[in-house]
Order: sequence, then C-alpha cells, then structure tokens
Amino acid sequence: YPMLRGTIRDHITLERRAFVRFFACERDLSHEPPDAPLPEAVATGAEPFLIVGAMAGG
Repeated sequence: YPMLRGTIRDHITLERRAFVRFFACERDLSHEPPDAPLPEAVATGAEPFLIVGAMAGG
C-alpha cells in the first residue's frame, strides 16, 4: 500500500513514529522537549492542549 508509506516509519530516519502526539495552538508540539513551556494561550486556558493517541494491535 504505497499510500500508507511513511505512516509508521519516518522516511529519512526510519524511526517509528510516536503513537502519542501533542497539539496546541494549531501546532504539533510532539517533538518539543518535555520541559519546554507551553504556549501562553494554553497556560492561561484560552486554548486547549490536545493529547492524541493511536492504538495498534495485532
């Protein structure tokens, strides 16, 4: 299935993609350091902080 290429593994690094992603202010914060401050809008409660998880089983 060529249309799914890159879904599980990154094309360049060949590392598996994370199944948990973090989004705030229409940005993907998944690759930010864990102790990086949240955007001001999230810290004040004006914008939501979204945690999106994908589960796979076999």
